[in-house]
Amino acid sequence: MAGLINFEDEKEVKQFLDNLGVEYSYQCYREKDPEGCQRLADYLEGVKKNYESTAQVLKHNCEKNGHGESCYKLGAYHVTGKGGVAECLKTAYSCFMKACNTNGKKSVDACHNVALLAHDGRAIEGGTDALTARRYYEKACDGGFAPSCFNLSALLIQGSQGVDKNMSLALKYALRSCELGHVWGCSNASRMYKLGDGTEKDDQKAEELKNRAKELHGQQKERQLKFGE
Repeated sequence: MAGLINFEDEKEVKQFLDNLGVEYSYQCYREKDPEGCQRLADYLEGVKKNYESTAQVLKHNCEKNGHGESCYKLGAYHVTGKGGVAECLKTAYSCFMKACNTNGKKSVDACHNVALLAHDGRAIEGGTDALTARRYYEKACDGGFAPSCFNLSALLIQGSQGVDKNMSLALKYALRSCELGHVWGCSNASRMYKLGDGTEKDDQKAEELKNRAKELHGQQKERQLKFGE
């Protein structure tokens, strides 16, 4: 049983964790391994709760190595000013854009955040950029991210400068978000079938989608209750 850690021994656990930090630092800065840098950032954040050092590692790994997950997390730090970095949506937008284009673990989430910030308008020059929002909602939706599919549907229902209203396409994305488990996507699609918006009226389809929305809503409430127990 040699080599196993006795997790009931506080000193042994501390030594184990300290050794992990040394190993990840070596991987990051000596071996120049981007995954090692990400492990180091996760270690500093999750184990050491040292957010300033975490931010420094994320910045290094994003800027020097172009690591998507680090860029994504660095963007999140810039949204709130966590870890002593500047609270700046423009910088966050740039980080999310880098992460989106890496096709890494967090690329879909990052693409959604790019779209949100473009839609919001505070992160880019000239205010709201609906066309960019649409492009990145589409990218995240194609990656199976339900909120992007729903937001894209809503954008197409409302229309905006650079994005014309398109009810049939809005229905397509509402249905896609519903397939991915988005309650309001199902609800909106149901209403569109009920009213004949972007499609022929279909009361049966409307009822099916309404029931699906109710089912998903019930599942959400059940998860919330279990989480609170």
